[in-house]
Amino acid sequence: MKLAAEREAVAGACRRLAADGLVIQTAGNVSVRAEDDLVVVTPTGGVFEELEADQMTVVDRAGEVVDGRHAPTSEISLHLLAYERLEGAGAVVHTHAPMATALSCVVDEVPAVHYSMLLLGGAVPVADYATFGTEELARNVVSALEQGPAALMRSHGATTYGHDLDQAVELAQLLEWACTVYWRASMIGQPAVLTREQLEDVVKVVQERSYGRLSEA
Repeated sequence: MKLAAEREAVAGACRRLAADGLVIQTAGNVSVRAEDDLVVVTPTGGVFEELEADQMTVVDRAGEVVDGRHAPTSEISLHLLAYERLEGAGAVVHTHAPMATALSCVVDEVPAVHYSMLLLGGAVPVADYATFGTEELARNVVSALEQGPAALMRSHGATTYGHDLDQAVELAQLLEWACTVYWRASMIGQPAVLTREQLEDVVKVVQERSYGRLSEA
């Protein structure tokens, strides 16, 4: 089986996203960039809870199937354009996560209400609406992702990308958490939004203290 390790990684990521409640049934798609300029991507109509490695589809950068028994996801244009235009993109995750999707119907961005959102690029933009599976949607979403590794999709869902599959999945999880925090805070009052200076101070502290890294001492 061509690119067996990448196929298994994508299938595992899908099952992980389903277990976390970020996707239901077929509502999402995942891909990873592989060697020889190929992309391993979920098949159209694949049920995330049940996906296995041999169900994955391998396409070239033009979207032509080079291996696999199924057609690729209907959002293949989004994945391919992300790899073409986003520096460092090694994996892409698109979900219909409940809170992210709900906010995508209401807000124009998710403000930076917690310093952890620095990993998402700060405030998270909402890409303009377009019909699913279209080149227009792909352009809208990738344009939003040029601001950072996460974006909501108007009245649709969310997309994240990372240098590898683990990072892209973890950012999808963090995005849903951030959307939930913002929504819950909004139910109580007007959420406080961190200023640019406050976010810059967080970056300085992280750098000075090597926060999040295990000490080698």
